Amino acid sequence: MSDSYKVKVNDSFQFDFDKEQVSRLDAVNMDVKTFHVLHENKPYKAEILSADFNHKTYTVKVNNNSYTVAISNDLDQLIHELGFEVGLTKQVNAIKAPMPGLILEISVVVGQTVKENDSLLILEAMKMENSFLSPRDGIIKSISIALGDAVDKGQLLIEFE
Repeated sequence: MSDSYKVKVNDSFQFDFDKEQVSRLDAVNMDVKTFHVLHENKPYKAEILSADFNHKTYTVKVNNNSYTVAISNDLDQLIHELGFEVGLTKQVNAIKAPMPGLILEISVVVGQTVKENDSLLILEAMKMENSFLSPRDGIIKSISIALGDAVDKGQLLIEFE
């Protein structure tokens, strides 16, 4: 594989760059997210406003204009051609008890919409409280336990739609 990159700007414009073109870029770091760029003897101020490393997308402000930029290399393009998604993991649809314990708190109800990292429940095991946070955004489909229940390892606790 060669070292080439495809850059898509605002889902409208696509550019191809090779490693040599990237190395010739005249850019100087002003700080962690701000750069001074010279292109064809014209100065530009570029600032990275946001970065999503899993999807390799960035929001960049150049001379007070904002752009959404997606960058992919040869490997990313091959993975896409094979039908795989880059940076995504298996979606979790159920929470199961990792160890035997006692349910101390249930923070959600069936039908509730939860965001990633919202508290779902607290399981006491070996005299320690274990908080379970939502692994993803979703809706609670079912709750298979009640407050005060003793649960076994691997027992279904909460299911997502």
